[in-house]
Amino acid sequence: MSGLRADVIRDQAAFDDLEPHWWPLWSRSTSATPFQSPAWLLPWWRTFSPGDLSAIAVWSRNDLVGLAPLYREPRASGWLLLPVGISLSDYLDILCAPGREAEVSYVIAEAALSLEWSKWVLPDLPAEAASLRFDLPNVAESRFPNHAACPVLSLARDETLARSIPSRRRRQLRRAERAAQRRGRVAIERYEADPRTFIDQLARLHNARWAGQGVLTHIAQDFHRMALPRLAANGMARCWLIEIGDTVVGAYYGFHHRCRAYAYLGGFDPAYAAESPGAILIGTAITEAVREGAREFDFLRGRESYKYGWGAVDQWTTQRVWSRSAPP
Repeated sequence: MSGLRADVIRDQAAFDDLEPHWWPLWSRSTSATPFQSPAWLLPWWRTFSPGDLSAIAVWSRNDLVGLAPLYREPRASGWLLLPVGISLSDYLDILCAPGREAEVSYVIAEAALSLEWSKWVLPDLPAEAASLRFDLPNVAESRFPNHAACPVLSLARDETLARSIPSRRRRQLRRAERAAQRRGRVAIERYEADPRTFIDQLARLHNARWAGQGVLTHIAQDFHRMALPRLAANGMARCWLIEIGDTVVGAYYGFHHRCRAYAYLGGFDPAYAAESPGAILIGTAITEAVREGAREFDFLRGRESYKYGWGAVDQWTTQRVWSRSAPP
């Protein structure tokens, strides 16, 4: 109907070969986040590879105009079709070239229907996701509009943060900074240029904070060691460590893309809980996000109470699930 063609990418080498075409598409896609970039998804697949790769690439001549990074997992009830990046990614979506969303979505849907699966699950779709717009005719769908909450803080162009953060939180932040200074010299430094040191410190502090029950497993650390240099090289990573005295006591791992900052992961030394190094780093990240022109500071998935103390308000993602009983 449109001169577009779809290829189903089934191996790592072909997936890697998409990268030079993937970046221009990602840069142009209006709904893209760092979690759809090749800097994030190629290391994810290389680290985890939990099933059969089935990424759908849509081409217009030699231009990549659409991409649905998908894979299949065998289950007792049949094949499950899932997005590459699931679980570690707070937002998932397909990529479409601007102005071609309808035709690209149609081609992706046709290619997806040609694959063998009994259930296709697309979780964590933000409100602007391109995946919310396409349909699979004659396939039963369940849609869950309140799938996961991502608390988001709206930012005013004010580096004092007086127009963005509640006054109570600003007072708490000043008290934390004074307490840290009383305990020793305070230094906050960016670490994107030294990803090995940063991930080592982040893992140590995250596991200390969560008493070994956090999300930074050894394999997740392997993924981030591969992804962080790529994110940093493309200007998206924001990594801070805070020292009090001569001790690294807190880590902040986030991203910045277009007009939004993302607070992805953090950790702090429980022995310094009274000085709130995690809060000091979030305050630093928000201030820097304002300087860089961000309009929103996204705390990402999870309704932890501290996020609302900063003034964040829930934004919900959607999950779509299609089910069918007969193979194509």
